[in-house]
Amino acid sequence: MDVKITLSFDSEVVKQAKAYAASQNISLSRLTEFLLRQATNKKYQQLEDMPIAEWVNEVAEGRAEYSRKPKSRKSLKSEFFEHKK
Repeated sequence: MDVKITLSFDSEVVKQAKAYAASQNISLSRLTEFLLRQATNKKYQQLEDMPIAEWVNEVAEGRAEYSRKPKSRKSLKSEFFEHKK
């Protein structure tokens, strides 16, 4: 079942990603789904270790920057106790 989400990207990245998706005969949505599936199929220590990091660097203007929201105290506590199991 498909689920719709809203994402925000730099317009130049979207332009290049659309061109890449078209060259692969897939939609940008399916390309994004593929990349997210690849990213979540394995455990990676850092975002830069993921196999898509090279592709992101190619389509990004300059060095890719990953912004993360700080984890909440509740999620940090849950994560801590989950690792203790």
